[in-house]
Amino acid sequence: VDMCRPVTVFVKLWARGLASAAALRTGGGERKRLVILGTGWAGYSLFQKVNKRIFDVIVISPRNHFLFTPLLASTTVGTLEFRSIIEPIRNKGFRDEHHFHLSSAVGLDPERQEVECVSTLDSRLSYRVPYDYLVIGVGANPNDFNVPGVKEHAFYLKEISHARRIRNQILTNFELATQPGISEEERKRLLHFVIVGGGPTGVEFGAEFYDFLNQDVGKLYPDEQNTVQITLIEAKDVLSSFDKKLRAYTERLIKKRKSMKIVKAFVTKVDENAVTLNDGSRISCGMVVWSTGLAPRDFTKAISLEKNKAGQIVVDQFLRAVSDPNQRVYAMGDCACCSREPLPCTAQVAERQGRYLATSLSASSKEEVKPFVFQSSGMLAYIGGYQALHDLPAAKSQGFHSWVLWRSAYTTRLGSWRLRMQVPIDWMKTYFFGRDTSRF
Repeated sequence: VDMCRPVTVFVKLWARGLASAAALRTGGGERKRLVILGTGWAGYSLFQKVNKRIFDVIVISPRNHFLFTPLLASTTVGTLEFRSIIEPIRNKGFRDEHHFHLSSAVGLDPERQEVECVSTLDSRLSYRVPYDYLVIGVGANPNDFNVPGVKEHAFYLKEISHARRIRNQILTNFELATQPGISEEERKRLLHFVIVGGGPTGVEFGAEFYDFLNQDVGKLYPDEQNTVQITLIEAKDVLSSFDKKLRAYTERLIKKRKSMKIVKAFVTKVDENAVTLNDGSRISCGMVVWSTGLAPRDFTKAISLEKNKAGQIVVDQFLRAVSDPNQRVYAMGDCACCSREPLPCTAQVAERQGRYLATSLSASSKEEVKPFVFQSSGMLAYIGGYQALHDLPAAKSQGFHSWVLWRSAYTTRLGSWRLRMQVPIDWMKTYFFGRDTSRF
């Protein structure tokens, strides 16, 4: 009997281990069900950091990747390739392959604690997903301010699909401008590119286009180079969130460039071939890139939670939706606004909120949870010609050394080591061999 006892103990431990493993795979009976809506900065950060021993994490999003938005403008002209700034969400690991849904959330029932979803792949497929905790991080749409023609004729720059459309349209315009039968007037129109909005996205797109114009267009389209015109339309200050001296430096630099100019005005209408300004004048152009703020997504509009005037979900200092009766719904990122201290809609804020929620949801008691407090690490912006701005708490400056800081900072913040390898390789390829101008 004594000789068999060790074997018996081993078998019991082995069986207990198998049972634990099975419970881990199936979700057991102890883990709570955490549903995350969105794979942007907020949702991706939460998914990476949350304690998956405590939660079964279900992610629902119409896109199956995380997008590193600060470098999105670089893909519009071929400085970087599209796949170099996206990280597939499944690469980060799910307990069960069915825990990621390539779907859009379209409705919410807080009382029954269920989210209504529609498949992105088949709109006929709709279903409900129950939750113990729900985190809404669906982001926001570009805001067209109800200007006629924006949706039909302008290009947004918020997703990879937008960048690809812009890249193809740029190449289309250049190729058309070289073809027989195109008048001089039409050639000038095709090669006039208008950017509406002087925030970081608009300025950085203009900077990338300026580099493309100076480094590649002269070799590929030498006769067209002097015809190209880039017009940045902004009613207020360019890069208004930056330090005053840095804003002034940026405006002076843009005005010095032969191919670029700033127009202080509002756009009142966008047509297929032109934009109309608030003074009644028209600017003929071949493409309009629209980057003028944010508007709520359809899901955010549809749900019954309390929202502010901008359509954002109102949350408390713990990022809980103030009108959720069960206190089980949280919101963060661009779709949310703290009732006590409104924060800017930036990637930095969303990423910090995701990290905060990962910690607070995993806390063993409510007493351990502290309110969310945001302290900015500063801002960076690329302005073209190997020059950038850095507006940090400790220092504010511009120039080549800021460009080195800009590239270094973003390389370290990319979502995976794969991207940290791909992006520098793309930069090297562009420097030595030029940008890829394949149209596909």
